[in-house]
Amino acid sequence: MTYYRSTVLVSVDPIALDKGASAVKDKLIEELNRLNLQDEVQVIETPRIGDPVKDAPDFLVYPEGTHYTAITVDTVPLLVSEHFVKGRELKQYASVMRDIVEEELGEPQPKEVRLILDQIGKIDPRNIEEYFAVDGYMALGKVLTSMTPEEVIQTVLDSKLRGRGGAGFPTGLKWKFARQAAGEPKYILCNADEGDPGAFMNRKVLEGNPHSVVEGMIIGAYAIGASRGYIYCRAEYPIAVSTLKLAINQAHEYGLLGENIMGTGFSFDLEVRMGAGAFVCGEETALIASVEGQRGEPRVRPPFPAQKGLWAKPSNINNVETYANIPLIISRGVEWYSSMGTEKSKGTKTFALAGDVAHTGLIEVPFGTTLREIVFDIGGGIKGGKGFKAVQTGGPMGGCLPAQYLDLPVDYETLGQAGSIMGSGGMVVMDDETCMVDIARFFMEFTQDESCGKCVPCRIGTRRILEILERICKGEGKPEDLDDLALLCEQTIQDSLCGLGQGAANPVVSTMKHFMDEYKAHIYEHRCPAKVCRALITFKINPDKCTGCTVCARNCPVNAITGERKQAHHINEEICIRCGICKQACKFEAIEIL
Repeated sequence: MTYYRSTVLVSVDPIALDKGASAVKDKLIEELNRLNLQDEVQVIETPRIGDPVKDAPDFLVYPEGTHYTAITVDTVPLLVSEHFVKGRELKQYASVMRDIVEEELGEPQPKEVRLILDQIGKIDPRNIEEYFAVDGYMALGKVLTSMTPEEVIQTVLDSKLRGRGGAGFPTGLKWKFARQAAGEPKYILCNADEGDPGAFMNRKVLEGNPHSVVEGMIIGAYAIGASRGYIYCRAEYPIAVSTLKLAINQAHEYGLLGENIMGTGFSFDLEVRMGAGAFVCGEETALIASVEGQRGEPRVRPPFPAQKGLWAKPSNINNVETYANIPLIISRGVEWYSSMGTEKSKGTKTFALAGDVAHTGLIEVPFGTTLREIVFDIGGGIKGGKGFKAVQTGGPMGGCLPAQYLDLPVDYETLGQAGSIMGSGGMVVMDDETCMVDIARFFMEFTQDESCGKCVPCRIGTRRILEILERICKGEGKPEDLDDLALLCEQTIQDSLCGLGQGAANPVVSTMKHFMDEYKAHIYEHRCPAKVCRALITFKINPDKCTGCTVCARNCPVNAITGERKQAHHINEEICIRCGICKQACKFEAIEIL
């Protein structure tokens, strides 16, 4: 493994890219190479660091934690010379990154119940004593001094806690299998990879209350008989990684990790491993391969990780939210925990609410809360006064559910029966101006790009599905495409090796089921009802609204707009590339989409 004295995270948020982030990154690498610093300074892309509107292009330099903002190509040589050669912070471009942004979470909304998120923003995540003050590590003390491993596992079984990583497998049963498995040593792992676009539930917990996860993992290790654990965290979560490492060091200092914990004879150690950003590493066997230093590819199951996991030894994997539930269950009791939720889905679930909803952000609700309550009571309804069209649950592999499902109680079974999934907790709301064919194409583009390529059904199936969707969105779709899509989706779901391929087609299947009229409009009528797909729309200037200000003409990148000043203008359809810049520039709403 290569060790670097500095790591530079470069924001490649779309806004940052538009402001020249790519050129700035290339210049940074060029300067580092010129000064022979390429083996000392590592450059990594990350989706977003600060405010892309104000800060971009921006860097985050570790281990110092210095945030450089508004960087230009011309600035880079000076920055490299000062910071990486001379070791001096370039203060005129530096700002302080906030470790915790309380306003991101805000006050609980009606119908929210915060368990996992309760202490975030209330305690200092970098001070273990503040975690002690809210009864932190009391559950661990109870477990190590008064409970056998079997009693711990039975308690988790009785709570009916299910894994929050997506599959919803009973956590206690998973622990039981790992404990009963033959072989030593045993390992316990935490999946903190969180690769769903727009999801940040795990990041928030790791940044705001890391000790809850550490405590949950120590209890889990005691239950299954593990002596070592790993937290597999995204490298794109630098603050989470830093906070986790500090929490682990503090736990060591207080004798909560290491040899002979609390004088009980139980020994356990924990470390952080950073992932390289591959979405497929959220799958547990691919995660194991990555921790081992191998290519992050799924493995055939069985054997399952409980029997043959990390380095072919019995292993248990749960995600951040699952482990954070454990201290609460141990401390407050099974009856308290199981009083929340539905019959088969107990407790609460965190969601990253995003899309066309008025109030986006992180929420936590008991299982059984309806989609309507989440979207309208907590999320404030559709922004801009537009109509509701669909909501996707479960991230890029989840299904899109129309308005008829708004009163559906959110739990693992009901979402599955409706054609969607729980996933890790992503929830995207779409208004009535959304093209569902384009949405299916967007998510398929993501999963196809993230496919590891190991198995043919996923590698080839997702590519062929994407090709058909792209043709349909371009107005080149054929009637037989609908049958081909249905067949390809079925084969990809049935024959793929891991959950990525098995779930990749869900957005396509669900949109074809509920929004087939839009697919047919694209194919048979060469029309996009939502007026989103460029190839199927036409821009026209309404002469009654056009003032002849010439703003549209001056902003048109291909000179497709003609007309005299103070006279109605005209768009040449043969030249127009349908970029929409004219509509954005027009202050009189004279540009119409047909």
